[in-house]
Amino acid sequence: MPNRLAHETSPYLLQHADNPVDWWPWSPEAFAEARRRGVPVLLSVGYSSCHWCHVMAHESFEDEPTAAYLNEHFVSVKVDREERPDVDAVYMEAVQAATGHGGWPMTVFLTPDAEPFYFGTYFPPAPRHGMPGFRQVLEGVRAAWSDRRDEVGQVAGRIVRDLSERSLAVHTARPPGPEELHAALLGLTRDFDATRGGFGGAPKFPPSMTMEFLLRHHVRTGSEAALEMASATCEAMARGGIYDQLGGGFARYAVDATWTVPHFEKMLYDNALLCRAYAHLWRATGSELARRVALETADFMIRELRTVQGGFASALDADSGVADEWGHPQAEGSGGGSGRHTEGAYYVWTPEQLREVLGEEDAALAAEYFGVTEKGTFEEGASVLQLPDTERLWEAAKVASLRERLLAARDRRPRPGRDDKIVAAWNGLAIAALAETGAYFDRPDLIQAATDAADLIVRVHMDWHGRLARTSLDGTAGTHSGVLEDYADVAEGFLALSAVTGEGVWVDFAGLLLGTVLDHFTAPDGALFDTADDAEALIRRPQDPTDNATPSGWTAAAGALLSYAAYTGSARHREAAEKALGVVTALGPKAPRFISWGLAVAEALLDGPREVAVVGPADHPATLRLHRTALLSTAPGLVVAVGEPGSEEVPLLVGRTLLDARPAAYVCRDFTCDAPTADPEALAGRLGD
Repeated sequence: MPNRLAHETSPYLLQHADNPVDWWPWSPEAFAEARRRGVPVLLSVGYSSCHWCHVMAHESFEDEPTAAYLNEHFVSVKVDREERPDVDAVYMEAVQAATGHGGWPMTVFLTPDAEPFYFGTYFPPAPRHGMPGFRQVLEGVRAAWSDRRDEVGQVAGRIVRDLSERSLAVHTARPPGPEELHAALLGLTRDFDATRGGFGGAPKFPPSMTMEFLLRHHVRTGSEAALEMASATCEAMARGGIYDQLGGGFARYAVDATWTVPHFEKMLYDNALLCRAYAHLWRATGSELARRVALETADFMIRELRTVQGGFASALDADSGVADEWGHPQAEGSGGGSGRHTEGAYYVWTPEQLREVLGEEDAALAAEYFGVTEKGTFEEGASVLQLPDTERLWEAAKVASLRERLLAARDRRPRPGRDDKIVAAWNGLAIAALAETGAYFDRPDLIQAATDAADLIVRVHMDWHGRLARTSLDGTAGTHSGVLEDYADVAEGFLALSAVTGEGVWVDFAGLLLGTVLDHFTAPDGALFDTADDAEALIRRPQDPTDNATPSGWTAAAGALLSYAAYTGSARHREAAEKALGVVTALGPKAPRFISWGLAVAEALLDGPREVAVVGPADHPATLRLHRTALLSTAPGLVVAVGEPGSEEVPLLVGRTLLDARPAAYVCRDFTCDAPTADPEALAGRLGD
């Protein structure tokens, strides 16, 4: 019989709707039930594409005796971290403070007042590798709750006090200047892996926001070191196993330092950020590899993640069914049926599998090209496809044929599951990436996909008061309010879309969202909170300026506020952006990898940012040339508006006229505008200063 999760919209929660555990969603009713029964709360936080979340679910939450014990002694609450990042952030902070590390699944035991007192992540069903078994943990927590209730309450109270007393003692009054940005570059240089690209060691995550900072820093300062770090990292990832060499798109991270073996889940946010970063690398260098990867990643998002409503699904699972030689799924312990799932099964190849698809001669060629060996680079002799040979010239038509045939064979394998949940913030990132990639490479279909996703956000997620729903599913908005990153990333996407399409309505929508940021997420000193002032009160109001897998809401808001101020001339928005960047002044030189988007926004502030207004008939070739010239400028944070003569859709266009009856471009910077020009080369020169 389904539990209470059967009525939820989160695919992750729905995966647990048939568990024998009597799950509750996060709700006041769950904690009221715990108070009524006098039992603690088990909070389990995960997400749909999380490999170890699935493992723990199978081992423990689908186990009838374990479920019976939970149901008798606890109120069990299941949370999708992607749907409730505020709940996740608050308790993850507690887990990390108590244990020194965190991760998912996250397992936290709470009092009926939602105060945490015992923490962990994945627990195996029985003790192993120094970890207690989950049943042992449950019995220990129950005993403590029954026999030492006062002590548990004191521990919980102390934890909550410690969390509430934490403050951001890093906020300064001024945004970073050239000195802080140079110090950040030096910090990145120390962490850079000059042999294999990227930063730090294993596991190695794609540093998309760091690459954006490096590209902008190179443009502003001419630093060849910054460009080299960005270029080398992009090439290493594109040639490694973290990149899907057949279908395009990036996995979440590499488990090693060489980008060889990925954790195979594919997230929308990674692919949106990386698509944009590779497109910007092409814009800066003309790299053919960057062009190919940007387009293949955009095509992957369209093909694999786009939903029928026009938005983009959250993720593809790391796990998939194991197929036999005919492509049929294998059952656990047998040769047929369906059931056995392993990580990476959809993506990896053995030499024998290559021979089955390609024949002996072409299989040998494919094995050399993609680095498939008899020993393998993954489990059970399988290899993750890479491009290890950087010297040999390969026949393009032959490589294309190998890819096409292998991809067709892979398409017959059981596919990874997809989390169809639409997350506003991540769709904002996708809108920006697809709009710009479509504009750079003359792909109007990508621009249309960006527009469709933006339409979905406005229709389903956004109300006319400028408030956002965090998620939707099948065209229906979820019940959870948007957090700061939703407002910031969607505003960023809308502004990028306006720059490409010339439709001023997207600037208006961005302004509505950023008005909410200023009114409901911003403290008097300019600091930003992750949740609105009228959101559900948790044990602590989350506030984190550091960038992680995505730009933090804080730094993303700074970027969107700065761009909106450039479009509109709003002193209020620019001042808010400058105040928000104060945190980058403190953190940038110390931890540049963890505030890279803030550093990129600071580069835009130092450059102006520059503003370009292009005026002319929409279909006039000269208008199109000037518009494209502006979009291809590498000036950090440059904003572009294009419209008909007399247009007032965007304040940046107001008062702009044709130049001797010809389409013209106006370049402004630091409240000063150059004389208009009708010459694309002259425009490019002004933007390259």
